[in-house]
Amino acid sequence: MMKSGDAQEGRTLYRHPYPSPGLAAEYPFVTYDHQRIDDTTMRQRSEAFQASANRRRSVRMFSSHPVPLDLIESAVGTASTAPSGAHKQPWTFVAVSDPVLKSKIRKSAEAEEHENYLKNRMNAEWQEALAPLGTDHHKEFLEVAPWLVVLFAQRYEVLDDGSTRKNYYVKESVGMAAGLFVAAIHEMGLATLPHTPSPMAFLRTVLNRPNHERPFVMFPVGHPLPGTRVPDLARKTLDEVLVVVDSAEADVLNS
Repeated sequence: MMKSGDAQEGRTLYRHPYPSPGLAAEYPFVTYDHQRIDDTTMRQRSEAFQASANRRRSVRMFSSHPVPLDLIESAVGTASTAPSGAHKQPWTFVAVSDPVLKSKIRKSAEAEEHENYLKNRMNAEWQEALAPLGTDHHKEFLEVAPWLVVLFAQRYEVLDDGSTRKNYYVKESVGMAAGLFVAAIHEMGLATLPHTPSPMAFLRTVLNRPNHERPFVMFPVGHPLPGTRVPDLARKTLDEVLVVVDSAEADVLNS
């Protein structure tokens, strides 16, 4: 329940509170279940999460050791908490463990990647950028990893009566869901790789997905093969990715 002091702060800060009385009368709203945490605890939690996230790496050598389905379900559940345009949640996750289907996906992906790497569909600049990673058209991990999770973007919504309704900010929404999926997989102790064999239309055919869905990214999921090596790369520093606009900086911008 909102305390009187909080209500007073709301009246002071907002001339047009959300939701408006009219909106709240027409649509259901609930009070956000939030517990305020002290600054010290927030720093401890954020530092622990950042340290964990900083250990995340894209893995290309997976173990075939089985992964229980409920862990995949949990990661997809976490991914589905992502914000989305108009709360349309325009995504479908297809989790594949069947060896025959994984083999078909690998064969089709390698055919596309063969064109990319060996038939110059990727230009020289692109291949130069990829050189330190050592990637090529061989994608054995698509068969070895116990799960392939293919994320599809729903271009529009299909209603029960067969009519359609537009989805909004589809790429942005699905991109945020993909990021949460990666974070969830890492946090539970598994590994993944965002794989985008361009073009990816074959995934809709192989997995028999409807016309309004388009493949967005494919995630092999599993345990890293013991002894797996990854490129010795450094992430950009905070100064390279963060710009803080405080009052002094704003004065400069407005001068």
